[in-house]
Amino acid sequence: MHKPKTMLKPNYLCTLLAMSVLATSRGSSRTESDNTIIEKTREIATEAKIPLMQLEYHDGNHVLSFEISQRDSIAAREDCSTVFQAASLSKPVFAYIVLKMVDNGEIGLDDPICKYTDIDRFVDKERAAELTPRMVLSHRTGLPNWAVRAPSSDEWVASPIGFLHKPDTVFAYSGEAFAFLQRAIEKIRGKSLQQIAAEEVFIPFDMPNSSFGWKGSYDSLAIDGYNSKGESVGIQVFPRENCGYTLRTTAKEYSHFIQNVLVDGRGLKPETHRLMLCPTGIASGKKEPKEYDKFIEWGLGIGIEHNEELGDIYHHWGDNGNFKALFIVAPKVNKYLIYLTNSHYGHDIINQLTSLYFGITKPLNLSVWIKDD
Repeated sequence: MHKPKTMLKPNYLCTLLAMSVLATSRGSSRTESDNTIIEKTREIATEAKIPLMQLEYHDGNHVLSFEISQRDSIAAREDCSTVFQAASLSKPVFAYIVLKMVDNGEIGLDDPICKYTDIDRFVDKERAAELTPRMVLSHRTGLPNWAVRAPSSDEWVASPIGFLHKPDTVFAYSGEAFAFLQRAIEKIRGKSLQQIAAEEVFIPFDMPNSSFGWKGSYDSLAIDGYNSKGESVGIQVFPRENCGYTLRTTAKEYSHFIQNVLVDGRGLKPETHRLMLCPTGIASGKKEPKEYDKFIEWGLGIGIEHNEELGDIYHHWGDNGNFKALFIVAPKVNKYLIYLTNSHYGHDIINQLTSLYFGITKPLNLSVWIKDD
């Protein structure tokens, strides 16, 4: 289901290769170094044929936030308010909600999820009855990514759910598992995912333009996606809220989530925050192990790479096909970055950006892991 394409009003001050940007820093104006890094970022995006990109970077107390456009028909907003599909960046937000409910005693991390919702769609109900929130958040349920190829389809709602592996045996990335846990959380609270997220995340962390469902403001703020041919595929309006992929947000607003939750641990007990970022096992369910497997693990809703230059980095990527995104948090060097794109090619720039912003000399293992997953 797609909403008819809404093109942002052209900003004719933006030329094809120029950009309209806003860069900010706490307590200071934009520096020459900021201008240089923005220009280099624009060159990276231009080479990758990315129509629109939004980025926020934190280096200690210094914050750089900007939006760049490569097309004169798409205006970069000076207030960085364009709303992007965040795809699987939805999952860490949901993981935080679940862990906060664990701290509140509303659900147990090792409780069978079937205590809270039905397992009617599962083919193997005995295995389904074993599934717990911990297994879901660490991607160890044994479920496929989705029961059918398109979770936004009408078919998905009633599609049977099978298992790829026995629960809690291997890593198997699964949006289907997150959607199952979402049904339990909604029944416990008696509210929709969006209502819960607004109460627990979007309102307290100042994220007014973020939502798992469609908002009226998106008619002007949301951007089209662009496929591998550089063609606009319009603005997709999802038929239902899904904690696995339907979040829309801005880089600035998602940065508020990163700072409050991943960096500061706000809203969670200290031990729960540590647990969220604690490795639960190698993030590979492949039959043939890869060299990078030993460097990638998973916490509870968060990916972890053991990097020789940056130390442990926390990350999650988003991929809705024509929208791709990524965040990286590197506590050892006190830096983090999030970027959002409306392009099929949005993950082709990972290593260039990490080299530019984090100064590392070797490609991240997660950049290979994402493409192989």
